[in-house]
Amino acid sequence: MKKIEAIVFDFDGTLAELTIDFDEMKKRLKALGSAFLDPLPEKDDIPALEWVDFIADCLAEDDPDLGKEFHTRCRFLIITMEVEAARNGKLFPFTCDILNGLRNSGIKTGIITRNTASAVRELVPEINNLSGCFLSREDVKNVKPHPEHLFMALEVIGVAPEHTLMVGDHPMDIETGKRAGAMTAGVATGRMSVEELRKADPDFVATDCAQLIQLLEKQGLVMNN
Repeated sequence: MKKIEAIVFDFDGTLAELTIDFDEMKKRLKALGSAFLDPLPEKDDIPALEWVDFIADCLAEDDPDLGKEFHTRCRFLIITMEVEAARNGKLFPFTCDILNGLRNSGIKTGIITRNTASAVRELVPEINNLSGCFLSREDVKNVKPHPEHLFMALEVIGVAPEHTLMVGDHPMDIETGKRAGAMTAGVATGRMSVEELRKADPDFVATDCAQLIQLLEKQGLVMNN
């Protein structure tokens, strides 16, 4: 195992309670989509953001303006739900202690999220002060699991992927880290259990970030501060 110089975290379900109802979001998006395109193509296997892009592209083939209108209305719906969910959320009790402890021990940190920045700031106004880098979906052209999201964060904090640990509560986060050439860790504080996360073959699995840091300390991969 290579030396860990940086840890980049997902946000929702990893550092903060996961309050977004993605099933309800997809249900509302489909209802909106049916008003534009009926029947809707079967694309239930992709996340909401990618689903919106796909349907918008289908509409744009015949009417570019209609595709743009659909995309805009869907993004407004998504942001509204994200901000509402953030108002009911909170950071996990261990989050600030972990980020401060890593900073004090010389480990650089970053936070990347597919969430909108306005929702994250609704929950944590001081999000930019919690780590060395915060990148929402508005900050990148390609969101995770595209490795660009992680690469941009690492460019900001100045650490190579091979010395970075990507931490998240979903196989998508593990995929992001693997595609970028980073080490990976799954934490079961979101929608996925430890067993489900293990199927994605991360380097580490823990019940939460606090347990993960304890595991890394025991292995000498981060300093106990």
